Amino acid sequence: MDAESPAPEFLTHEECLEIDQSMLPARDRFSARVAVYAMRSLRQVSAEEGMAIEDLNAQQIGSWISRDPSLSEEKGFDGSFKGFFLQLVMASMRPLRAMAQQYDTPIESLTIPQVVAWFKKEADQRIATAEEEP
Repeated sequence: MDAESPAPEFLTHEECLEIDQSMLPARDRFSARVAVYAMRSLRQVSAEEGMAIEDLNAQQIGSWISRDPSLSEEKGFDGSFKGFFLQLVMASMRPLRAMAQQYDTPIESLTIPQVVAWFKKEADQRIATAEEEP
């Protein structure tokens, strides 16, 4: 991105605040942020495609990313960034599916508090397991 173009807001101030207040470890805060933005993007793709997020494939998501005006080349985003972003969104599908299964709800219906709580639980389990190892 060039220095003159403002960076797009991937998360709202409120979303960032909610994630930051969770006191998650840095890697989990990052993952939660990516999951929340991916979920928002996936909701848009789902609406355009007329299908559930669970049923979307990488080609459909990649096509949407290439058309997303907030990620245009005029705003400083090239094809390599869009490819990277597609990888982030696709990687977010695994935890989003796990959350949807845990909360017995479609991905489209997940809330930010649910996303944060899921990452908190995962971090707590990872830390507990690490403390048990010799």
